Amino acid sequence: MEYALYQSFFRLSLFRSLVAWLAVVTGAAAQAFPSKPIRMVVPFAPGGVVDVTARQLGPKLSELLGQPVLIENRSGAGGTIAADFVAKSAPDGHTLLVAFDSHAVNPHIYKSELRYDTFKDLAPVSFIGNIPLLLATYPSFAANDMASFLQVAKSKPGTVSYASVGAGSSGHLAAEQLKLLANVDMLHVPFKGGAPALSALMGEQVQLIVFAAGAGVPLVHSGKIKPLAVSGKRRSSALPLVPTMAEAGYPQLDSGAWMGLLAPAGTPPGVVARLNSELSKVLKDPELVKKLADQAVDLSSSTPDELGTLIRAEHDKWGKVIKDAKLNVSQ
Repeated sequence: MEYALYQSFFRLSLFRSLVAWLAVVTGAAAQAFPSKPIRMVVPFAPGGVVDVTARQLGPKLSELLGQPVLIENRSGAGGTIAADFVAKSAPDGHTLLVAFDSHAVNPHIYKSELRYDTFKDLAPVSFIGNIPLLLATYPSFAANDMASFLQVAKSKPGTVSYASVGAGSSGHLAAEQLKLLANVDMLHVPFKGGAPALSALMGEQVQLIVFAAGAGVPLVHSGKIKPLAVSGKRRSSALPLVPTMAEAGYPQLDSGAWMGLLAPAGTPPGVVARLNSELSKVLKDPELVKKLADQAVDLSSSTPDELGTLIRAEHDKWGKVIKDAKLNVSQ
């Protein structure tokens, strides 16, 4: 009996010593961080909303961390090339991923081709921001709102087409969700990026485009495309006259494209906490908030756990849409 008690006491003492040691190591890692320039890896080419946002955040974050924050573009395969690179980088907080909403959908698209585990190999740091999806048509199309557009689509099943920036993109999945909710048949025309999709719309080759609103804001203001609605629970400050999908009768279409910051799994908790704290300050900078709001980017921070919960929820949500719509999005 006494020996058993001694063993229990020894194990408890060992456990407490281990916890204390880990706390010291974690604290030391956080104090030493960062010790060199930080790479923020963007999974898309320069010029897009993710790249523009990262380049606005970088200098502000650099001021707080005391090290240069370098933006590195690694585009391709829906963001999986960049994610794989960061997942396999040293878990010391010096290589980070600016993840887009496709990060949560990619396991459904690439399935066995992914060389990393979305949920195990990357650690959430913080939410960055949300971009509403814009649903727009060309100026001469005979519909000025979402309801009348859907009436036209219902009267001509399978002949009205919509453009997206690619199969499995947020615009593609949102449009397919709308088709299910409105019981309407539209043809999907995927493009490799926003520029060719917009060119097709303005050339009246397709009747609708669904994509992150940032690139569409100047085109709406110049009258080159006609806005019908934006996703989200409230109107975008960049497009205040454009109603939401909730106002159009589809409150289920309440999410847009989002961005978040991730680190390699195994990054010390103290380093993640430091990154989270400093990024949270940057995301509240009034000048930056205004500048990006004008581009339809709504900045907002979160805890690491909240971002992790969002990624899991988005994965499950769009997985159901893919299943219900019987979509073949595998690459």
